[in-house]
Amino acid sequence: MHSTETALLRVFNDLLLAADSGSPAVLVLLDLTAAFDTVDHSILLSRLEQSAGITGSALAWFRSYLTDRSFSVQLGAFSSAKAPLTCGVPQGSILAPILFLLYILLGSILTKYNIPFHCYADDVQIYLPIKTNVKHSLQQLMDCLAEIKSWLSKNFLNLNESKTEVIFYGPQPPASPVDILGSIKKNILPSVMNLGVTFSSTFKFVKQVSTVVKSCFFKIRLLAKTKSYLSFKDLERVINAFVTSRLDYCNALYVGMDQASIKRLQLVQNAAARLLTGHKKRDHITPILASLHWLPVRFRIDFNILLFVFKALNGLAPAYIAELLQRYTPARALRSADQLLLVVPKTRLKTRGHRAFAAAGPRLWNTLPLHVRSAQTLGVFKSKLKTHFFSLAF
Repeated sequence: MHSTETALLRVFNDLLLAADSGSPAVLVLLDLTAAFDTVDHSILLSRLEQSAGITGSALAWFRSYLTDRSFSVQLGAFSSAKAPLTCGVPQGSILAPILFLLYILLGSILTKYNIPFHCYADDVQIYLPIKTNVKHSLQQLMDCLAEIKSWLSKNFLNLNESKTEVIFYGPQPPASPVDILGSIKKNILPSVMNLGVTFSSTFKFVKQVSTVVKSCFFKIRLLAKTKSYLSFKDLERVINAFVTSRLDYCNALYVGMDQASIKRLQLVQNAAARLLTGHKKRDHITPILASLHWLPVRFRIDFNILLFVFKALNGLAPAYIAELLQRYTPARALRSADQLLLVVPKTRLKTRGHRAFAAAGPRLWNTLPLHVRSAQTLGVFKSKLKTHFFSLAF
């Protein structure tokens, strides 16, 4: 299943491994102006047929869905005359991002320049490990961006260079090579917002954690005012919806994060637990979390990582996640051959490659008891994994 978390997990993994190898890297977040609104219907239908192979009644359905649309502008009691709508995919529908991805064909351009990329709806991010000459690599990147901009223009899409953001990992190139970036040179930032997560050039999530903590405590204060109107179960539901979900969002990226940041997130969970149960701040938190069956934050991070590992091994994760894992096969017959272990790739730095999913996932997986690793279904795996972590936490 594709999600913002799987997208970020792969991109962050590749950036960490690049940094671990000693190579700087550059991440570029492309901004497309009103991307969904400028999709040309005739080009889209042609692309559905020629590129996606959709024909017959399915293509006729899409043609019926997209054609004969109109729009008008309403202001108070007044409205304009209707005008034909020949572009744009209906936003708010599940089809909109799918149709947009079928419309945009940047993969061939990026592959031509051998530049890794990831698209999630209209969020396009490209990243380039700089392993050789910095000037040559940046020129390659700019040539690629120029071709992308030209292709977008021909297909009624517009690359907004003023909002396109650039972040360097590792030592930033000197002024001369950076000048190659032209107009986007001024958009080089120490941190960027990427699909709801703040990426930092230092691979730390200090700013991201601060945003999460501030948002969660704001929600907790609001929920405290409604506590007297809600039952225990209802209050637990809204806490999970507004606080726990925020703590868990993309927390697979937090593996290997510094303990100070994890402690800040744990304080949020503690406050939520005390609000739900009515305990005072001086009351010890461990029995409270245990009574609620809430895993502490650091275990929730490992739990999410291991869920991705299980899904990848069982065909439930995108191919770009599954290809990061390799089953362990000993050179000769050993007892470990049937232990369902994974190969842990060698990395140099604990703050870089050690945190990449390709290394952290197998490392955590191999520490699990065999009865957990051998679970046959996702539901059984979740149950056994939580029981295992619960025994470690409490």
